[in-house]
Parts: sequence; structure tokens; C-alpha cells
Amino acid sequence: MKTYLAKTGEIERKFVLFDAAGEPLGRLAVKIANALRGKDKPTYTPHVDTGAFVVVINAGKAVLTGSKETGKKYIRWTGYRSGQRIETAEQMRAKHADRLVREAVWGMMPKGRLGRAQYAKLKVYVGAEHPHAAQKPEPVK
Repeated sequence: MKTYLAKTGEIERKFVLFDAAGEPLGRLAVKIANALRGKDKPTYTPHVDTGAFVVVINAGKAVLTGSKETGKKYIRWTGYRSGQRIETAEQMRAKHADRLVREAVWGMMPKGRLGRAQYAKLKVYVGAEHPHAAQKPEPVK
């Protein structure tokens, strides 16, 4: 019996929908990263992008457990001298709630050309509305 390796032309991509309301952020990010990479499919091949397009709604309602809401720091750098900016999760949720989910998922993706291509299939929305209704995304529990 030979090992099956997926080829780029054989991959059928579908849209999946995750609702982040009330879900712990880290556990949700693992499920999203696995769906983006295709690890939830039996045809998973490490060096080929076999994942689905992922739509996340209600990103602003994802839950951080413990004292992470005020204690977790997000650090970025503007590119200028003394340009380091530090925000707590609470401040980031107020300004850019979708970035909480995006950064959690990005930390779980492989770094490199393939990881960036897989990450590009992630669509995150703060509210319950999204423009991907025509693709008929399948809700994931």
C-alpha cells in the first residue's frame, strides 16, 4: 500500500464558518489553524496547502480566561526609533477586536511561504455579518 500525497490540482477547497462567541481564544485558534492547514482532513499532506477557507464571526466575543484580559500584552514596533507600542488585550479588543483572533492563529501557523499562503485564507469579522454567504460556509461546532 502506497502513501497518498495530495497534489495541488486535486484539492477541493470549501468554506467553513467558526463562531467565536463564548469560545476560549486559544482553543478556537487551534481549531482554526488546523482547518487552514488541512490537518482536519484525511488527505493532509504537510508540504501542500490542503486546507479550507475559514470565516470567523463574532471575533470580539472570544473569551480570554483568567487575568489575560488585563495582563496579556501585545507588542508591536512601528519601525521608528522608540517606536515600540504595547497594548493589553482589553485595549486591543476595544480598537481592533479581530486582531485578537488573527494573532492567536498566526502564532500557530508554520512560518514560511506555505504558512503565509495558508494564513491568507483566514477571514475574520467582529460582528455576525460576513460577505461570504454565497460560498455557503459550513458551520463548525
